[in-house]
This record gives sequence, structure tokens and C-alpha cells, in this order.
Amino acid sequence: MLKYVNTGVVFQEIPDETTLAINISGCPCRCPGCHSQYLWDDVGEPLTQSVLDDFVVQYGADITCLAFMGGDADPQEVNRLACYVHERWPQLRVAWYSGRLRVPSAVRKQDFDYIKIGPYIRHLGPLKKPTTNQRLYRRRPDGTFEDITSRFWTR
Repeated sequence: MLKYVNTGVVFQEIPDETTLAINISGCPCRCPGCHSQYLWDDVGEPLTQSVLDDFVVQYGADITCLAFMGGDADPQEVNRLACYVHERWPQLRVAWYSGRLRVPSAVRKQDFDYIKIGPYIRHLGPLKKPTTNQRLYRRRPDGTFEDITSRFWTR
């Protein structure tokens, strides 16, 4: 079961989207230098379909995207909830921020509009640095994914 600790409406996680970021606990990645170590522990409230419904009703037209920030302990559940959001709230795009090196084979990438993969590696820097190992991909209308990481880089 996934648990979430908190949420926030953010403007920088997904380019061109007003995103409700849901911070999921129980992260098994434990990246050295992680800025969200409070998410390592198994704490928070269960993240259910009903909770997602409440979030969408609460924020309504103020959001265009819902992002699962973590969930690497149970990626199949993240995938299931992404499908639910697309079915129940088709106007929303769905993103997943994963600390893994690649999307697990049990996850259907096509169920997401955006996927960020890669652990935080301090000497390579975060998404805003061109040296980062992390990548953010956007699903195109034809179903392929394009790397849009460079949208974060300062020019």
C-alpha cells in the first residue's frame, strides 16, 4: 500500500503544467544527498482512489497534472493509480517521479504522460543541471517518449 505524506501545487516539476505533487513515503532508493529524506520512512496516510478523488475535487481546474513523487516501493500500485486518474479524470495528465534507473518492466509507460527516472547523484546534480543523470520524458501523441530534460536547464 502506498502512503503519502503531503501534497503541494507546483509549477516547476512538469514544464507547462500546474501540478499537484503527491509526496509518497517508503522510498527504498535512499539516494545520498536526497532533499526529501523524510520520505524514506513508511509514514503518512494511505493513498487510495478516494483520496485522489478528494484531491481532484479540492483543486479542480486549478491543476492540469497530478504527479506521483516516489512510489518506488510499489511501482505497480503507482501504475494502477495512474490508470485510475486517466479513467476517472481524463482532463488531467499524470506524471511519475521515480528514483530508479529505469522504469520497471511491470509498469506500462503508456499509462503516464510524463516519467522522470534516475536517482539523485550529488556530483551530477539535479534536473536543472546539464550534467544530471536524471531524465524527464513526455509521451508524444504517437505514444513514443521524448526527453525534455533540457527544459530545466538554465540558459
